[in-house]
Amino acid sequence: MILHKKILQLAVIAACCYVAPVYGQSRKMHVLKINKPQQLQQYFKYTGNDIPLISGHRGGPGKGYPENSIEAMAHTLQFTPATFEIDPRLTKDSVVVLLHDDSLDRTTTGTGKLKDHTWEQVKKLQLKDVDGNVTPFRVPTLEEAIKWAKGKTVLILDKKNVPLATTAKLIKKHKAEAWVMITVHNAKEAKFYYDDNKNVMFEAFVKTKKAMEEYEKAGIPWQQIMAYVGPQDKPENKEIFDLLHQRGVMCMISTAPVYDKLPTPEERAKAYTQIIKSGADVIEADRAIEAAAAIKSLAPSNSEKAKFFGKK
Repeated sequence: MILHKKILQLAVIAACCYVAPVYGQSRKMHVLKINKPQQLQQYFKYTGNDIPLISGHRGGPGKGYPENSIEAMAHTLQFTPATFEIDPRLTKDSVVVLLHDDSLDRTTTGTGKLKDHTWEQVKKLQLKDVDGNVTPFRVPTLEEAIKWAKGKTVLILDKKNVPLATTAKLIKKHKAEAWVMITVHNAKEAKFYYDDNKNVMFEAFVKTKKAMEEYEKAGIPWQQIMAYVGPQDKPENKEIFDLLHQRGVMCMISTAPVYDKLPTPEERAKAYTQIIKSGADVIEADRAIEAAAAIKSLAPSNSEKAKFFGKK
């Protein structure tokens, strides 16, 4: 009886501590004031006095805010400026939507493979949050996300099953080179996009000196690259950080596979802080709001990059 009473007390405390998301809440957002491709290039130019930046992995999800949703991105921007890595995929009828998995099961109320469902079917589904709770939100199309992001943030498109030519066409259609970047895993992919559109900006995998040399050989300007160097903070990163910084390239570590999974907020905050101190300029995190709070004090007070930050 005493045990049951104790469990009930704990449940009440948990219920009182939980703050449900306020859907449709209207608050000012932290925004990136980037309106031209040249400004995007200037923002990602390494100067040695840059403001550390958070990129929300899979759109920066959280309790009540599903991954790859416009609502999750808008929620994050209420707390911090950020870019967002998102995951475009094709429906059965070739509509580009945002979904990380090839299956609907984990993050939506649907079941089965996305490729077996039309957009008319997918748009009727509801998204689940990080705890598996059903939300009022639905799967957005990439075009919806692009239109929403203008004047607010920068989207970084991961490579799933969307053909390179389709992605390039969408960016051109919306003249979105100023606020949409493309993830490329190698110089060959970067060259395809660059040959098609000289204004496009990349989040490029540059984990080794060999990869760096391949981008140079392909003729991809460093001013159009922000470099992803891997998921771990390790001493070996220093050489590639230094080489890329010498070329004016900002460098990113993704904490999603390792450091976001540390068990306590204190351990995670220590890891986020150390990553920036080790030489990274951008952290791609599942826990975007938490990571932003941890590194906030590391921002220089006199950075020229401050002109790119604002609220609206």
